[in-house]
Amino acid sequence: MDLEQKTRGLGKSCALLVVIAGMERYAFKGVSSNLVTYLTDVVKMSNSRAAKTVNTWAGFTSMLPLFSAPLADAYWDRFFTILASSSVYFVGLVGLTWTAFAGSRSATKAVSTYFLYSSLCLISIGLGVLNPSLQAFGADQLDHDLDKDSEVPSIDQKDAIATRKTQFFQWWYIGVCNGSLMGVTVMAYIQDTYGWVLGFAIPGIAMLLLILLFLSGCGIYVYGPGAGLKAKTTATLFEKTLKFIKGRVAKKQRRKYTLADEEDLDAMELEQQERPLCICDDTEAEDIETPSTTATILEDESSKTVFSGIDNVKLVLRLLPIWTMLLMFAVIFQQPATFFTKQGMTMKRNIGSSFKIPPATLQSTITLSIILLMPLYEKILIPVTKRIKNNGKGISVMERMGVGMILSIIAIVIAAFVERKRLDISQMMKKLPDYDPETVPMSIFWLLPQYILLGISDIFTVVGMQEFFYSEVPARMRTMGFALYTSVFGVGSFVSAALISVVEAYSSSTGERQSWFVDDMSEARLDKYYWLLALTSTLSFVVYIVLCKFFKSSSDQGTEEEEEEEEKSPK
Repeated sequence: MDLEQKTRGLGKSCALLVVIAGMERYAFKGVSSNLVTYLTDVVKMSNSRAAKTVNTWAGFTSMLPLFSAPLADAYWDRFFTILASSSVYFVGLVGLTWTAFAGSRSATKAVSTYFLYSSLCLISIGLGVLNPSLQAFGADQLDHDLDKDSEVPSIDQKDAIATRKTQFFQWWYIGVCNGSLMGVTVMAYIQDTYGWVLGFAIPGIAMLLLILLFLSGCGIYVYGPGAGLKAKTTATLFEKTLKFIKGRVAKKQRRKYTLADEEDLDAMELEQQERPLCICDDTEAEDIETPSTTATILEDESSKTVFSGIDNVKLVLRLLPIWTMLLMFAVIFQQPATFFTKQGMTMKRNIGSSFKIPPATLQSTITLSIILLMPLYEKILIPVTKRIKNNGKGISVMERMGVGMILSIIAIVIAAFVERKRLDISQMMKKLPDYDPETVPMSIFWLLPQYILLGISDIFTVVGMQEFFYSEVPARMRTMGFALYTSVFGVGSFVSAALISVVEAYSSSTGERQSWFVDDMSEARLDKYYWLLALTSTLSFVVYIVLCKFFKSSSDQGTEEEEEEEEKSPK
């Protein structure tokens, strides 16, 4: 069978999970994309506090997979983990809707911040557990599809598997982008036009539909190791500890037996003579258990339990340098949902006489750029790089992430120039008698280039990050790999919030008249903040290039080991 036929298309279970991932993004983006507007206009937070709140919440949400993933890999069934976490997610969305409803009915129009934070926390917990488990469950389906490709000739098998992996992550990301696009455009308009109660209720309904759709696919899923509905073969922590103790006791007894006196050795020799030298029947070999084999099996299973935490630490330390250099990319990606949106609120947003563009909907151009340009990447860029580099995959994952980092730096530099122009126009308008402090006569479409460039950088870096962390972890720690990917954005959100606090403290200590993030957008100095991000991102990129020269991927290490074995083997 031709290689292209063997590597084309996704299985039904993979396709269903791609749709479910898109629905989840619709619900999340429907809340997160315009949350800064809700916090400033309804909850009455300052610009800096609202931005730090959104960044901290996003960071907490993205960091949770680092803690939930080891538990999900070791002890939790993936199917039921997805079901439980999506239910918690749904409860959080219901609570957020109730917060908006209670605030609208209150005489003072005040929103309970305690109930608001509790609802956001439930959403974070649900999403933090759901995302890596859902991606790992999708990877289980992918592994099943790759097993079907075993008929592919061995020469082409490696390229076929690499192509299928890339295809899976591209389709997964297209599904996520479609959900994000709908969430940003539709929900931002509904929230600005019809209010926040309906604007938060619709994502909750979408989450309920997601749960029902996920349950409808029970008959087509492949339940790999750690997945639900399969007969549970993974022992609990207590059972594994007990097996470990039994294994140690059996091993000591075996050692005592081998150190017995000469009579015992003679008796053992006679006993061994009555047994067959080997068991040729595989089925019989599976049924017969000797003390030594039992102890070995128990020791192996207990070793996996005892050293799983050490394996996780080693894995994280190996990937930590690359992971760290990706943080500034994540910081830049926090800007569209915070300061880019606040910029847009002060600009001319009219289309015609009555319709106003909700500022948050400009985030949809990031997603739209991904959806439109992803096919060009796959159909044009990849084939060209394959010919240039003369290999089966084209641009490497590390190169792909690096290109995205460069584009994100260019995007934030453009954002700094646009913001400087907006401030200049605002200062000029202050001299006019009909000055409107809330609107600058500068079209919101000036922000489009920075959004589009971030979308293009997303194609390279984010999809590359997914594939990178997927490929660098063993199958039994796959949820941990996806958690490392999401934690980049989690820690990046915390870094963004910390940078805002540091800049505010710095501007106060140097005696500047106002903070860079003052509520009056005509006096704010977001352009300086963007230049700071551009500088730190450039430094991160330079270090990233150096690290890439010394980093060896798991596949490269495996290839080197195979070549060494071939050299050592007799000709």
